[in-house]
Amino acid sequence: MERTNVWKGYTKKQLKELEELNLGYRKFLDAGKTERECVKESIRLAEEAGYKSLHKVIAKGKKLKEGDKVYAVCMKKTLVLFQIGKKPLEEGMAILGAHIDSPRLDIKQNPLYEDTELAYLDTHYYGGIKKYQWVTIPLAVHGVVVKKDGKTVEVNIGEDKHDPVFCITDLLVHLSGEKMEKKAAKVIEGEELDLLVGSIPLKEEEKEGVKKNILRLLKEKYEMEEEDFISAELEVVPAGQARESGLDASMILAYGQDDRVCAYTSLMAMLEVNDTQRTTCCLLVDKEEVGSVGATGMKSLFFENMVAELLEACGQYSDIALRRCLAASRMLSSDVSAAYDPTFAASYEKKNAAYFGRGMVFNKFTGSRGKSGSNDANAEYMAAIRQMLDKHKVAYQTAELGKVDVGGGGTIAYIMALYGMEVIDSGVAVLNMHAPWELTSKADVYETKKGYVAFLLEA
Repeated sequence: MERTNVWKGYTKKQLKELEELNLGYRKFLDAGKTERECVKESIRLAEEAGYKSLHKVIAKGKKLKEGDKVYAVCMKKTLVLFQIGKKPLEEGMAILGAHIDSPRLDIKQNPLYEDTELAYLDTHYYGGIKKYQWVTIPLAVHGVVVKKDGKTVEVNIGEDKHDPVFCITDLLVHLSGEKMEKKAAKVIEGEELDLLVGSIPLKEEEKEGVKKNILRLLKEKYEMEEEDFISAELEVVPAGQARESGLDASMILAYGQDDRVCAYTSLMAMLEVNDTQRTTCCLLVDKEEVGSVGATGMKSLFFENMVAELLEACGQYSDIALRRCLAASRMLSSDVSAAYDPTFAASYEKKNAAYFGRGMVFNKFTGSRGKSGSNDANAEYMAAIRQMLDKHKVAYQTAELGKVDVGGGGTIAYIMALYGMEVIDSGVAVLNMHAPWELTSKADVYETKKGYVAFLLEA
């Protein structure tokens, strides 16, 4: 079953739409390099489209009706949007669910130290990374510092052209003979991923003058004491903007496209679609890269609680109505897939790989080896999806994540499937997945957004 390259069939109008969507996508990536930033930018876009806070609606005692648009936030890191449809909620929703966390380095709670008149911040990597990819590249620090009095200071160093950037050092090749003999997983150890942040000592200080100078600068710019690291969430990410890639500018090179490419296309579809039969939902969650744990991960009760609040605000709540709503819902678990890379062809099974420029990707199942840890969508649901996409002329392909015994991965699909709803993984094919800089095809971004629109209208 060959899929053609979609670039060959685009009209001038479609190419214009494609470029406009991808320009907005690049801006979204630049505005949201952390989960907090993604939520903030998504709320801004949602409010521009007429969405209102669900909690404010509830506080005012208002009842929701068909066409109303609301959102709710969990700890500034997870976001859910709803648009009330014609049918009762008990008949289920059409749900798009993506994650907005990405692999990165987190600054520890007691991070600042000095060694031989160089100051460093100690880090702990988050998610699955190849540690050697993070050395010697320009890095930025994003996040928040929360003072004891509750005041929150936002930090963003390394993105403005006038900002300094940071890096993690590596051993010069001339002295690396022994190091180069190590396996790739060990050539850079986790505890070696320390961020170099300064080298000028305070003149009057005899001991740890560089560290004290860094603390002075933090105090001047952020009113930050060393103890404030305890209540800070600071993330180290690649510095720089999302860029077009290739002589033909057909691709996007950027940090965090797993899974913000699916988050953005899901959000744009949600904001575009109106007048639907089912209530529509866009869910953007945190913590997928570390197992969907914690209060802001998919395994928390946040989503279920918000659906209960929604039912109550619509005058439809009961425990059985909540259970029926969740079980009758249909979901696209919006997550990326591995694009076929001919450089590493041995890791892929070509007939069942995703390819750049061939549209939206569906993974009937994920998991690893014998489908361990997977959600496996049923054939009836896959047939319904095919019908929706063909009706709306969406280019799509199916894939697996590499050869059967080579590796694998998971998404939030299996968690949502626990409610008994129909779920399948779908999204954009990515090259360099989990690297500091990932690649996507503009055409696939465009087709995926079209696919999400089709799903919300037809599910």
